[in-house]
Amino acid sequence: MSDIKVLWVDDEIDLLKPHIIFLENKNYKVTTAQSGTEALEEIKEENFDIVFLDENMPGLTGLETLAELKEFDATLPVVMITKSEEEYIMEEAIGSKIADYLIKPVNPNQILLSLKKNLDHSRLVSEKTTSNYQQEFRKIAMDLSTVNSYEEWAEMYQKLVYWELELESIEDSGMFEILESQKTEANTQFCKFIDKNYPQWFEDKADAPTMSHTLFRDKVVPQLKDKKPTLLVVVDNLRYDQWKAFEPFVNNIYKKTVEEMYYGILPTATQYARNAIFSGLMPADMEKRHPDLWLNDTDEGGKNMKEKEFLEAQLKRLGLELNWSYHKISSLKQGKRLSENFKSHKDEDLTVVVYNFVDILSHSKTEMEVIKELASTDKSYRSLTQSWFKNSPLMEIIQQAAQLGFKLIITTDHGTINVKNPSKVIGDKNTSLNLRYKTGRSLTYEDKDVLAATDPKNIKLPTINMSSSFIFAKGDLFFAYPNNYNHYVSYYRNTYQHGGVSLEEMIIPFTVLEPK
Repeated sequence: MSDIKVLWVDDEIDLLKPHIIFLENKNYKVTTAQSGTEALEEIKEENFDIVFLDENMPGLTGLETLAELKEFDATLPVVMITKSEEEYIMEEAIGSKIADYLIKPVNPNQILLSLKKNLDHSRLVSEKTTSNYQQEFRKIAMDLSTVNSYEEWAEMYQKLVYWELELESIEDSGMFEILESQKTEANTQFCKFIDKNYPQWFEDKADAPTMSHTLFRDKVVPQLKDKKPTLLVVVDNLRYDQWKAFEPFVNNIYKKTVEEMYYGILPTATQYARNAIFSGLMPADMEKRHPDLWLNDTDEGGKNMKEKEFLEAQLKRLGLELNWSYHKISSLKQGKRLSENFKSHKDEDLTVVVYNFVDILSHSKTEMEVIKELASTDKSYRSLTQSWFKNSPLMEIIQQAAQLGFKLIITTDHGTINVKNPSKVIGDKNTSLNLRYKTGRSLTYEDKDVLAATDPKNIKLPTINMSSSFIFAKGDLFFAYPNNYNHYVSYYRNTYQHGGVSLEEMIIPFTVLEPK
């Protein structure tokens, strides 16, 4: 006999005998009740897995019984069955969080489907998802050996993220481990691809992807041509999987019209990538054209303090005369202030919001410690992102933007990766401090662990002095100095870093949405 216990409540229960026999033959244990009062007595005596509840009964109605059932046990699944198709009854039942809604006359297979959907859902989804991924596994493995263009790599990364999100909710950890190994292999192949192709993307008339410095011109500007007010949100450190985690909340008020991937420049670090977005220039050109705005790694001062000025210069260069504003949000207070005053921007052509969500999430100074504590895996990091977004002023701003008819663009400057393995590097006292890239003179490193740019000009990066170079960590590596090595490695292992070469850091989302 099955352990699944069903309570069926209907004042004409005798007419449903064939249905009950059908379920009992399927090994469900069915208890019957002919009124709401009787049903309430039954659930106080016995634990049921699910209740089928007739809506139209004398005495306590189905809706009244439902309210009392939920008050007694809010988690008990209740399937409402009714002759009526009146909309208000459906709305009342759905508002009371019913598990399903069936219209009489019901046939036995409808009942069985509802049981499976509500009680066997997790198992069935798990089995189907595992089966589908097993079929897809070989195709991904074959594709990894042949993928050889930036478009194919973007598609491959999206596919891997899709399966990661599908597999994270099932109970088969073995499948998830297999996917993790595929992601590691994908990053190994992707680093080889970037090493070979990245410098060529800066040659004249090169077949290059949209990158940080071309994003505004090629992707944002075309969205401004219909003269709709547009809200451009650049969320710091936002990976594609994190966007997919909170996308459902945005989809409640916006419909997506564009979702594309673009490539963050190297280093995948804020001062390089985000300045490139707003200036429309690569770092070497920023240094050359705007020496008053650009700061190198070795210079004193905040490296992202001039984004507004960079954007102003780019708009002028593009010949765009817009009514626009720029806002950088680095604290909860700043976010709330913009949310409270957002209506004052309703007549602007372009409202730009940079949201430093990692800083806000972890209060900046303890960023590494807090993230490591709360988000030691990609799954928990996505969950943390989702929770943050749902309760953030950014969500309030987006809701107001929808009400005011704003087009919405959501993108980021770069992604981030959970670093697991150290790689020793030696440099002088002027070497940059980032864990995923280094720039300086006389760098000593493991060749196999890095993508090296001995002549930074080839990838449009500033040459700080005659012998300076850049190195970028591959995959999930992070740089560690030999001094106090073990302590350093223990402290930074399993933290989220950026600046290097990986799918997670370089292939990032650009999404356009229209109000519903």
